[in-house]
Amino acid sequence: MDFETLRERALAFREDLLARKDAIAPSDFGWYPYDTMANIFHLDALLSGPQRQVFDQIAGTRIADIGAADGDFGFFLEDELGCQVDVIDNAPTNFNGLRGARRLVTELDSKVQVHEIDLDSQFELPAEHYGAVFFLGLLYHLKNPYFVLEQLARRADLCFVSTRIAQVTPDGTRIQQQPVAYLLDPAEANDDATNFWIFSEAGLRRLFDRTGWEVVDFTTVGCQEDSNPSAQDRDERAFALLRSKRSS
Repeated sequence: MDFETLRERALAFREDLLARKDAIAPSDFGWYPYDTMANIFHLDALLSGPQRQVFDQIAGTRIADIGAADGDFGFFLEDELGCQVDVIDNAPTNFNGLRGARRLVTELDSKVQVHEIDLDSQFELPAEHYGAVFFLGLLYHLKNPYFVLEQLARRADLCFVSTRIAQVTPDGTRIQQQPVAYLLDPAEANDDATNFWIFSEAGLRRLFDRTGWEVVDFTTVGCQEDSNPSAQDRDERAFALLRSKRSS
């Protein structure tokens, strides 16, 4: 399937799912308020050449949607590509304690499995092998991103990852070409104590290499000049497709 077709089907699925969510709006919790399915536009910008058909490799395989909010994208991959899906998140930091994902399993009569896993622990994944893991918008929330990426490289063939990056520190020191990470203070991150590491692009690429991943495609979105770790109007995001060098 060409990616343009997949994108259009993803957008149609999004509209249907949003309508379903509105119709069954629970009284005891709220749905995750941000549009996770919009990542399909970033994947469209990311994938080039033969990688435009990469979802053909994923069809029918077991995949993990990690840091999945309500799991919308995982439900789409089950519905459209016949994937076996593990939705993985840390319930205490998930917007609604994973009640949204569990409600959708019932509502959609889905076989998606929802797992509460703290990636900052010595965690175990539900399966030995994954065709792909989706790891979008989560890396900067991890205390030890090196450990997590290394574990994923042993279990998954492919990884779709996104995270915030920065070209300069808040005082203007240029870091884009240096393989470094900036450790946030909660006050620099909207008083969100779950935000930790913002990498430079060079630092992120080295992290991928050191943890067992080959960069297949890479792009950035958002602020393209003097992005920094903390200012909302200087937010730059990196998206990458990675291939494991360690998966069996």
